[in-house]
Amino acid sequence: MTGEGSGRTRTDRTALDPPAWFRQQAVVSDPDIYETFADEWPDCWRRAGELLDWDDFPETVFRGGETPPFEWFPGGTLNASVNCVDRHLPERKNQRALVWEGHLGDSRSYTYLELHREVNAAAAALRELGVEAGDVVTLYLPMVPELPVTMLACARLGAIHNVVFAGFSADALAERMARSTSAYLVTCDGYYRRGDAIAQKNKADNARLALDHDVEVVVLDHLGQGVHLGPGYHDYGELIDAHRGDEVEPVSRAASDPLFQIYTSGTTGEPRGVTHTTGGYLAHVAWTARSVLDIRPEDTHWCSADIGWITGHSYIVYGPLALGTTTMLYGGTADHPEKDRLWELVDRHAVDVFYTAPTAIRAFMKWGAEYPDRHDLSSLRLLGSVGEPIDEPTWRWYHEHIGGGECPVVDTWWQTETGAILVSTLPGVDAMKPGAAGKPLPGIDAAVVDGRGEPVEPDESGELAITRPWPGMPRALATGTDWGAHDGGPWRYYPEDGARQDADGYITFLGRIDEAVNVAGRRFSTMELESTIVGVAGVAEAAVVGADHDTTGTAIYAYVAPERDAAESDLRGRIRAAVEDAIGGVATPEEIVFTPDLPKTRSGKVMRRLLRAVANDETLGDTSALRNPEILGEIRSRTRDR
Repeated sequence: MTGEGSGRTRTDRTALDPPAWFRQQAVVSDPDIYETFADEWPDCWRRAGELLDWDDFPETVFRGGETPPFEWFPGGTLNASVNCVDRHLPERKNQRALVWEGHLGDSRSYTYLELHREVNAAAAALRELGVEAGDVVTLYLPMVPELPVTMLACARLGAIHNVVFAGFSADALAERMARSTSAYLVTCDGYYRRGDAIAQKNKADNARLALDHDVEVVVLDHLGQGVHLGPGYHDYGELIDAHRGDEVEPVSRAASDPLFQIYTSGTTGEPRGVTHTTGGYLAHVAWTARSVLDIRPEDTHWCSADIGWITGHSYIVYGPLALGTTTMLYGGTADHPEKDRLWELVDRHAVDVFYTAPTAIRAFMKWGAEYPDRHDLSSLRLLGSVGEPIDEPTWRWYHEHIGGGECPVVDTWWQTETGAILVSTLPGVDAMKPGAAGKPLPGIDAAVVDGRGEPVEPDESGELAITRPWPGMPRALATGTDWGAHDGGPWRYYPEDGARQDADGYITFLGRIDEAVNVAGRRFSTMELESTIVGVAGVAEAAVVGADHDTTGTAIYAYVAPERDAAESDLRGRIRAAVEDAIGGVATPEEIVFTPDLPKTRSGKVMRRLLRAVANDETLGDTSALRNPEILGEIRSRTRDR
């Protein structure tokens, strides 16, 4: 959030209309859809429910009053595995469902019929081990096809999957299994990351030893070197082979029954478990995949996230497969073996929709446009951004160099707790404003409010509040056991994101409330500071944190990754001038530390917690989620040298 006395920040960005060719063929192109959904709420969400196949159709769309409990699609029963696989067989059994590209150039694909067979075999194998409806099965796998297969196998049985990001440590895995009381674990021997073999089973073994309950472990021999299995361990391949040809009757689940648990990353504190429901969640992700990402069955869709995060759950697995499209998984990194790896794959597979994170886009910018220029990207129809706010220079580079200046870009806002997209433009309806995410989607009510919960004026900074329930809300929020705020007043959900909304209703996100930097009593949004710094010619990436200061309480430290050949001495002065001009002298960074890279998770998110620790010369703590831990020593050395 901007600070006291800083005034309004101009948001009169130049709006770009979607191209006529896109609007004409867009899945959603009705400009009255916002008004229609507002007039018909909550029955408007029937459209989302109608995208699914139900065993028992819901009695109504929504049941609830002004405060929890809320229930979406009450009386409805369904199975998520059937919706993602079985129902597509009559029309597209020979169409590719999953395309997997591995780290070392290996690849596999599965038609919907082949995926159906794999899911049934995996479900039969889990059932043999004792898995039943309601059991929690933890999946600790890298980006391999067996991960979505096992997720869908759990859904078929009515079991609850608990995917833990493969890069997390043994302690993090054990903590998540203990919190979920999970007695089943599916993992692998290891996997490759930038050419190095990661011993995944060793971490799983240590986690199992740390638990105070018995665990049945299934191990995939991914590296193909053979795996030693002791008591309580089972070979994934042998289990699947023993059940090939089996068909498992799908377990019908109530719409409000849990589909999966997932834990927030834990990079900024204690992991928090989130449980999403079968009916509301699946309807919401299917509707947003169709309406926002414009996905249709004939597409090849690539979301570059890791399935270990909610983005991968929603927009690699459940959303695309519910719509019967082809979804891609990639088990490698963007710069291995070369920095054009992603564009080579877009070219090879004629990808239609590409959905990635701003941090990744900024890395592409730093590497240079020559890498995407090597390949034919003309198959792309739509680009998406997810995970954090995207600043205007990064948006424009993405639009021009990846989208050829023609593809609409949807800047989507949502989080683990929301399950699916809540704020974005509809690409066949809305103009795009680079740097602003868009309006709350049809059927979503949101406001930017001040500390008293009152709506602020247009272009004033405040905190985002979601003021009505939505189908993909987590169970704890729907039941009223956690997170929702009403205290006798109107019900609201506060995602803890700073934001401002312009007169057209477009929301610009300013970063997490807890990431604001308070300098001499004034609060500044890290996103606003970072966007200003990235807008300076010669800057590729930037991250801003607060460090302790004797006089002002907190000082602003800016960690900056320059573009190639940028002169640091000149850049430092231009960064200070840009911040002073855009925000004010009090927001000028106390220290500007240049670094070749920023500490990032394997999904590309910058771990500001670690930068704060470096700036304050504190212990780093858990770094297991980092993809580049070696950069921390370099950053600490450069910080101390300042």
